[in-house]
Amino acid sequence: MSTNLAQLPLHALSARLKSRSISPVDIVAACLERITKLDPKLHAFIEVYDKEARLAADAADKAIRSGHAVGPLHGIPIALKDLIEMEGRVATAGTAVWRERRCTRTATLAQKLISAGMIVIGKTHTVEFAFGGWGTNQHLGAPWNPWDAKTHRTPGGSSSGSGSWCGITGLKTTIGRISTYGVLPLSPTLDTPGPLTRSVEDAALLLQVMQGADLHDPRTLALRDADPLATLRRGVKGLRLARMSAAERTDVAPEVLAAYDRSIDQLASMGADIVDLALPRSFRDYGGASGRIMSAEAYALLSRIVDNNDLPIDEAVRPRVRAGAAISSREYLEVLAERERLKGEFAAATEHVDALLAPVTMTPAIPLDTIDQTTTPAIFTRWVNFLDLCALAVPNGLTPSGLPLSLQIVCRGGDEAMALRIGWAWQSATDWHERIPPLAQ
Repeated sequence: MSTNLAQLPLHALSARLKSRSISPVDIVAACLERITKLDPKLHAFIEVYDKEARLAADAADKAIRSGHAVGPLHGIPIALKDLIEMEGRVATAGTAVWRERRCTRTATLAQKLISAGMIVIGKTHTVEFAFGGWGTNQHLGAPWNPWDAKTHRTPGGSSSGSGSWCGITGLKTTIGRISTYGVLPLSPTLDTPGPLTRSVEDAALLLQVMQGADLHDPRTLALRDADPLATLRRGVKGLRLARMSAAERTDVAPEVLAAYDRSIDQLASMGADIVDLALPRSFRDYGGASGRIMSAEAYALLSRIVDNNDLPIDEAVRPRVRAGAAISSREYLEVLAERERLKGEFAAATEHVDALLAPVTMTPAIPLDTIDQTTTPAIFTRWVNFLDLCALAVPNGLTPSGLPLSLQIVCRGGDEAMALRIGWAWQSATDWHERIPPLAQ
């Protein structure tokens, strides 16, 4: 079986399944073959459901051939981050302390994907408790960034096994768009799941399935379902897209800025109106407030674990969680109130633009042995959750040494359709998302 199937985007697989030119059995076999071949090096998966995935593929094949396909995703495999619970399966949240913990429930988003006919092929690694942006994990191992065969570089976190620093497309959804029920929490105020895919169209297809009201997560009741496919192909002509201020460019790697500036020019040539925008606060200011909420809530959830020095907790993660012990209840309530004020302030400053454009990271992936674990690479991303926005990351270039770079499209809360629309236009005009890393060829 050719492994090329494992490199196709979801929407292309869906089209081939519909034409009956391939079967779910073919796709799952190709993916499992790739995992067997590459994962000893990449270390992306914490568990692979080989036998179960093959059985599910056979059942999906029979259903599709008998005219009982349940939708465009039926028979397509998906991997879940190791925070997402599935009854009877292990969900470690990236900690060796929970390596044998068995789930007693299935997350709502997993139920939705399975109901759409998708086949869960395994679980991917995460930073311990999902608390870190570099993608490292001291006890369960850090996945290998596939864009450098010789040097172990940061894969990106917290979804390190899915490779969020590895030239893929990622949708950060508005809080409440997708239920967090059954997703092991870090910061209940700020947690929000979303798809990591090969293309924007794939992200839109998955969003359609994953979103929706869930009584187990009351925040989902406040958002009406989006229809990301309805406006996906409308282009960017006439949209007002804001570039980040000159002050935010400080300390950003030159190759990141060069790719960012080229992206701005490309979108302008496609008809977008590029405007300058001065935000009332810096990305770092928003991110600092976000960090206080995360630490306070993480410590409330995990204090019994991280305060036990006999347990094998990542030396970089333990102090991040323990920092929450120093945040009083008064300070915590104050930062929550400050968040509401800052959300209104930001909304007023951006009311005349459709999206804000920024890089995803300040540097390309760096070698693991050069990481300063007291810092965060999430300067350009952490504030999105804090301000209750949504964002899309799309590949936008390669460094001279061949490392992927990405553009972030930040939109108003609840407006994932706009972010996907801009991203789809970008990927229709570029092919960065089609590049294959050296270790996957």
